[in-house]
Amino acid sequence: MTDFPTLTWPEADGPHSARWRSEAAVPPAKRVVIADDRTTADAAYRLASEGTALLWRGDFQNARQLLQAMTRRLERKPRKQAPANPLDAFNLHRQAQSQRARTLGMVLIPLEGDYTIPLRRAPNVQQACEEVYGPPSGEASVVSLRELLGLVGAHEWRKKGVEIPALQERIHPHYGVFSPVRGEYVDLVARAPLPSQELAFDIGVGTGVLSALLAKRGVKRIVATDQDPRALACAKENLTRLGYDQQVELIAADLFPAGRAALVVCNPPWVPARPASPIENAVYDYESRMLLGFLNGLSGHLEPGGEGWLILSDFAEHLGMRTRDWLTAAIDKAGLVVAGREDIKPRHPKATDASDPLHAARVAEITSLWRLKAK
Repeated sequence: MTDFPTLTWPEADGPHSARWRSEAAVPPAKRVVIADDRTTADAAYRLASEGTALLWRGDFQNARQLLQAMTRRLERKPRKQAPANPLDAFNLHRQAQSQRARTLGMVLIPLEGDYTIPLRRAPNVQQACEEVYGPPSGEASVVSLRELLGLVGAHEWRKKGVEIPALQERIHPHYGVFSPVRGEYVDLVARAPLPSQELAFDIGVGTGVLSALLAKRGVKRIVATDQDPRALACAKENLTRLGYDQQVELIAADLFPAGRAALVVCNPPWVPARPASPIENAVYDYESRMLLGFLNGLSGHLEPGGEGWLILSDFAEHLGMRTRDWLTAAIDKAGLVVAGREDIKPRHPKATDASDPLHAARVAEITSLWRLKAK
């Protein structure tokens, strides 16, 4: 018995199987056909829409073109009229995203045991695969072309990094770790007055960007936590490269480390919806688990006079997923008071994209740093 899923497909000499890889935890397709350069985009789109996967045996670049052609067919489908209710619009948007991912994920690519692709004109993806899947096991596998291109894109971002003006440095995100491309929340942490420069906790360290910023601002010691091994590895790499690894201690933990600090910072996922895959945990906080966990545990981890900085967008409020009254009641119930709040408008491109189905919520969005103290 294996401890990973397998994909099975028909060959002339009988069924063949290989390890199935999916970082989104998508189960292997039950129906698989062999496809190659003779397969038309119309045929591929029809099969994929019906739930049949296409294991590619042709030229790799032709597979990419096929995927682009399938994407165009998806985009030509008439869109349902966006509901007036923002929550209905959000749910419809997620449903469409899920359907798109499911259809485009049906073009499959074989990988050899060393992560080479046994197809004509295939690129070298070995390092990108190793960064996500770990060292080669010598075992052949199959992955969706869409995921593979995502791995390659993440590898390029990891090499290039994201410019963080407040740090005057670049942060290099790893695959599956939320990238600090939305710099407004970093700017909030850069300008809020520090209650102390002795000790801070960074809850949910991610790429390490906020720990690095606190260290740059002169905080002598920072204890940063995360329960995702990828995030901890990413933060370690970034903090070491920036020279802050002696100031920042990284701990694998769900929320708080032991003890108390004068400053406790948390930037939880902003949308209280159920993640559709493990990789979406950086975006969706189901039933506000992390948000409520932070609020309810904060007073027990603050030194007298200390502050907890909650960095949170009100995007969910504009979608009708929670209210401001709910948030202020949760703060009060946790034994906390609001000592102050810093607000900032988002600068990301979607905030000005009128064709976005969630444009009304995005244009109204405000990101806030709530300065919280124990009662």
